Amino acid sequence: MPPPATSDLFDTSLGFEQKLWEAADLLRSNMDPAEYKHVVLGLLFLKYVSDAFDARRDDLARFVRDPASEYFVEGEEDQEDEISLVTEDRDEYAGANVFWVPQEARWEAIRARAHQDQIEVGGKKVSVGGYIDHAMDVIERENPRLKGALPKVYGRPGLDQTILGKLIDLLSNVGLYERKGRSRDVLGRIYEYFLSRFASSEGKGGGEFYTPGSIVRLLVEMIEPYRGRVYDPCCGSGGMFVQSVKFAEAHDGRRDQVSVYGQESNYTTWRLARMNLAIRGIEADLGPRHGDTFREDLHPDLRADYVLANPPFNISEWHGDKLKDDARWRHGVPPEGNANFAWVQHIVHHLAPGGVAGFVLANGSMSSMQSGEGEIRRKLVEADLVDCMVALPAQLFYATGIPVCLWFLSKDRAGQVTSTGTAHRDRRGEVLFIDARKLGAMETRTHRVLRAEDVAKIAGAYHAWRNVEGEYEDEAGFSKSARVEEIARHDFVLTPGRYVGVAEAEGDGEPFEEKMERLAAELREQMDEATELDRRIEDALEGLGYGLR
Repeated sequence: MPPPATSDLFDTSLGFEQKLWEAADLLRSNMDPAEYKHVVLGLLFLKYVSDAFDARRDDLARFVRDPASEYFVEGEEDQEDEISLVTEDRDEYAGANVFWVPQEARWEAIRARAHQDQIEVGGKKVSVGGYIDHAMDVIERENPRLKGALPKVYGRPGLDQTILGKLIDLLSNVGLYERKGRSRDVLGRIYEYFLSRFASSEGKGGGEFYTPGSIVRLLVEMIEPYRGRVYDPCCGSGGMFVQSVKFAEAHDGRRDQVSVYGQESNYTTWRLARMNLAIRGIEADLGPRHGDTFREDLHPDLRADYVLANPPFNISEWHGDKLKDDARWRHGVPPEGNANFAWVQHIVHHLAPGGVAGFVLANGSMSSMQSGEGEIRRKLVEADLVDCMVALPAQLFYATGIPVCLWFLSKDRAGQVTSTGTAHRDRRGEVLFIDARKLGAMETRTHRVLRAEDVAKIAGAYHAWRNVEGEYEDEAGFSKSARVEEIARHDFVLTPGRYVGVAEAEGDGEPFEEKMERLAAELREQMDEATELDRRIEDALEGLGYGLR
């Protein structure tokens, strides 16, 4: 089956990402998704920066010829000289937030070599993959903030160069840059879709770099990071940051009002995050290198206004035995065999005095009493840090089908006015519990998503409870605001199901007294009919000589 016609690929209506994925996936052959991921995403990045560069170059040439432009130069010969100068001026690209792409690394140069067996680079003969690796090196050298971020995986012997050439042909027919400001949206949609599909294809390994979009949107909608410092200590491919910036922009904010800080222990995922943020124009401090958050905190002095995270669940080998005296464990030393409460306390440590955090954890974190975890949980509640607990349905993650929960912490629950003017009420001594296990819809046979209405219902309940102007009421089976005294009676177990109760059955509008009278009459009628039926059976048996009397 051939790939879809390239003329149809850049239809930016809903579904074009799937068409492009299907076309690219047909070229994968027997390559493992974890390998193919870096091949495709790296090429998408290369195509985008080259398209953006070409568009800026064309604009500059047009400006020189436009009498209404400040770049305008009279005379055809003088115009050509000026175009040569302006279009090769790095500052003209940097000022428009466009990466500088040297001629040898531009897509037209790569496309021209897509099917060549031998290409000369620096006196050596290389394949098209080797040439792409060279182009990645050149772009990194010319753009210091990309240093170490781009994949150089194309020239290795195991990669089929014929398939690589076909993939270049495919992407050559997809425009990734538009002058009307939609280019990042288009590429972002492709990138996010591809990340989710790779996560699905990789199974368990995919969860290490990708948090499903519906969960990220819920976290962001809950804590509302309009402006300030956003931190993710295990940032994966950077999805939390992307959604935070989108949120700020959607609420009359600017992307430069959100400062992004992150850390990632996996080297290839760290590079993926840097690419993912770079293509969207998001400035981020992900540290000078990848690193283990517990053993090498790359942002030791950071106090964030918002923390968003999806830590790896229940990891046992986190070197806890070497960190027993760490200053972060203010509420108790986490057990060596499970890092869940190390993550919780690391997040608390990095929260600013008025900061809030929302993060994903395994359900066991809400109720486990093993190895002192129950005691740490008690201290967190008594320190008035726990703001809200949300139980989620199963099958939301690609890596695991188990249900998970969301924790929301706040450093200031006495009531404050946020940077956007929203007033939070005094919530000291209270915790909101939300049981969302019945929400969501199956997107595929094995994967569930939270729909827009699900996100709105959960976030709406939280905001109604938290905000001064909110009108919150407990909803049986869904939400309950509980006092610390009640939580203490439950031994500081934070499972929402213990508090929200059972939803009432829907009423049918019939008054209770009338319904009882009607049901009693129906019962008497049925009992009379049963008595009459018994009499007839006895009479029939009597006639046959089998009397029961």
